Amino acid sequence: MGSMESQQQGTPAQSLINWELAASTAARLAPPGPAMSPSEIGQAVNSLRRSAEISVPHVHEITGLEAARDLHDSHVLVVDRASWSKANTQSFAVMLQPALQQMRDSHKGVTLSPAAAATSGAITGSQLGAVLAFLSSKVLGQYDPFAALAPDSKTPPGGRLLLVAPNIVSVERELNVDPDDFRLWVCLHEQTHRVQFAAAPWLRHHMLEEIEKLSSNLLGNVDSLMERASAAARSLRDRSAPGDIPRRGAILDLLQNPEEKASLSHLTAVMSLLEGHANVVMDAVDSSLVPSVKTIRQRFNDRGKDRGVIEKFIRSLLGLDAKMRQYSDGAKFVRAVVAVAGMEGLNRVWESAEHLPTEEEIHDAKLWLERMGL
Repeated sequence: MGSMESQQQGTPAQSLINWELAASTAARLAPPGPAMSPSEIGQAVNSLRRSAEISVPHVHEITGLEAARDLHDSHVLVVDRASWSKANTQSFAVMLQPALQQMRDSHKGVTLSPAAAATSGAITGSQLGAVLAFLSSKVLGQYDPFAALAPDSKTPPGGRLLLVAPNIVSVERELNVDPDDFRLWVCLHEQTHRVQFAAAPWLRHHMLEEIEKLSSNLLGNVDSLMERASAAARSLRDRSAPGDIPRRGAILDLLQNPEEKASLSHLTAVMSLLEGHANVVMDAVDSSLVPSVKTIRQRFNDRGKDRGVIEKFIRSLLGLDAKMRQYSDGAKFVRAVVAVAGMEGLNRVWESAEHLPTEEEIHDAKLWLERMGL
């Protein structure tokens, strides 16, 4: 992993963002996790590994996806907040490398001194680190399909599953739920993502291509980016009134031209499908598998009602509330399709990129069913 960072840091495109500084900044700014003794930490790690392993057969049974049978194509890593942040800087480097290189190439006539370039990379790195610090205390788990594409990566082709132990322990204590039940419930969601990419091996590169389009458009319009960002940030002041309709987030409001909006629309539909499908699998379990599942669902869904003003601002800026709507919108689509065509009919979405639903179809499942002849 270290060799990957040094190689990235030395390339012209990657020097636009100081990835090492982003990781160290996130580690420094992340709030401390719950108090745990060494034995409690060891028990939590072992419990999460066990939950991750036993959840895959359940995903196979619920989804009927053959890719979930005896799946051993990726790493399962139980991490702390700093390690989660560092892992994400590595994935961001993979996802943004083409766009950063394009940005560098398009500004070849503009030369920066080494000191100016280092300062620019440090500023963007520290800003990214601050964002990751906030997120690192919120994320319970994450499947990363892109880690294997990094230079010198030793991650298996299937990527890696990250389970953020301090956050899982913190939430289960906050909700006062059974730890083993909650950990299995979380792992069912995250392992479903792992199965999705195993069932659709083309999906990883398809998403990278779409991310490249979107990020290239954003970075390609760098001359107007700051002006648009300022306008989007100002608009946040008008969103806090009770009854406001949630929007995608101020950062995503930077998108203006048809190409940008088309890329965002497609990625929104894909992410809604992935998140909604994982939530349906997560909720398909009953008390025979997770005895306290009803209590967990109720308390977990209620926990977001008392967020502070600052957290609401940051969530709005990053579009995290939009992500929560992806869970519900995608889940409605999946349930509507399954009600008509069964899980076998839904599984046609994993056959090719052409079978992925559009954003319009996510909100009206019968359009996708008609297009698929189901």
